[in-house]
Amino acid sequence: MSVLTLLRHGQATAFQKDSDLLTETGESQARKLAAFWLRNQVSFDEVYTGTLVRHIRTEQIVARLYKDAGAPWPTVTVLPGFNEYDAVGVLTRLVPVLAARDERFAALVQAFEIARDTPERNRPFQRMFEGAMLAWARGQVAADGVEPWTAFRARVRQALQRLMHGPPNRKVVVFTSGGPIGLSVQTALQAPDRTFLDLNWRIRNCSLTEFVFSGDRFTLDSFNGIPHLDDASLWTYR
Repeated sequence: MSVLTLLRHGQATAFQKDSDLLTETGESQARKLAAFWLRNQVSFDEVYTGTLVRHIRTEQIVARLYKDAGAPWPTVTVLPGFNEYDAVGVLTRLVPVLAARDERFAALVQAFEIARDTPERNRPFQRMFEGAMLAWARGQVAADGVEPWTAFRARVRQALQRLMHGPPNRKVVVFTSGGPIGLSVQTALQAPDRTFLDLNWRIRNCSLTEFVFSGDRFTLDSFNGIPHLDDASLWTYR
């Protein structure tokens, strides 16, 4: 049996102009992870990242600390299939379309706009975003240039298949985002599509989700683990 570890990136700069950078907390989370793995002599045969800066930076921090410790770390391979869904597109293109035709959703957008620059913005943002994402996943709203749910689902599953069809008895780690992790868990459980969203909201930054696989068998082994984050101030979702 082979083992696949999907790692969500460290905390990124949500609500900023460039939301694809790690925060100081995100960098600390990555360092904590590397130290934990080194203490426990964790090694991998293959390392992958998506193409996003937050994926690559999280992997770079871990790789550097492994190399500083004289521990082996494979050359990383970039695999775009593990990129996040188009959250920016959902917010900038789908939200206006949905708000224009749904008064209740428009009220959620207005509530977020009022709170946008306040410390209380997370809750109204989450309500608005959940509504938009549910409509996206159900195929109820679309716009040119925004990846549909069906395309996102297909590319993540194709990326999983690529990893599963390699040699047996491997230990593989992928630095990715919450969406591909939630989709992978939903796939392993053979659960309804809505399960992807319910899982996605709960995945912590720099958390570990593990699967075992062999041939076409793909089984969830653990979900959303943070044994390396021993300080509650490092427990973040966004």
